Amino acid sequence: MGRIDNLDRHILRIICGNARMSFKDVAEQCGVSRAAIHQRVQRMQEQGVITGSGYTINPKSLGYTTCTYVGVKLERGSLYKEVVPQLSKIPELVECHYTTGTYSMLIKLYARDNDHLMQILNSTLQEIPGIIATETLISLDLAFMRNIPIPMIDEDKE
Repeated sequence: MGRIDNLDRHILRIICGNARMSFKDVAEQCGVSRAAIHQRVQRMQEQGVITGSGYTINPKSLGYTTCTYVGVKLERGSLYKEVVPQLSKIPELVECHYTTGTYSMLIKLYARDNDHLMQILNSTLQEIPGIIATETLISLDLAFMRNIPIPMIDEDKE
C-alpha cells in the first residue's frame, strides 16, 4: 500500500461522509482541481486504500430482520482454506473473519427470522466438513456503524 498524504486523508474524510458527492464539490472543499481529486481517488483505489464504494442497504427493508454473529470452531485451524469457499456460497453470510481465541472464525449473517436462521445453521453451516461447533449471538440492535478514523499526519514528525 502506498503512502497517503494529508490531501488524500482530507479527500477520504469527505467521501466517507458522503460517497455521492461529486469530485467537483470535493475539489472545492480541498482547494484543488477536479482532475487532481479524480487522479488521487483512482490512485488510492489502485493501491487498495479505497476498497469499494456504493450504497449501504438496510437488510430489514429486504425482509432480513435477524442479524447474527456466529463463532465457528474448526476441527483444525488449517481447514480455514477449505471452509471459506464453502461459506462464501451462503448468500446470507456477509462477513467472515479468521480469528484468534475461542473461535477459529467469526461470521456475520442475516436471516429473515429465527426459523430461517435455524435452517442456515443446521442445514447449511454445520454441514460443512471441518466445522465442529458454532455459537450464535443474535444482535438486538445496531447502535452505530462507522469507518475507521482518518487522522491527519503531522508532516514535521516524518
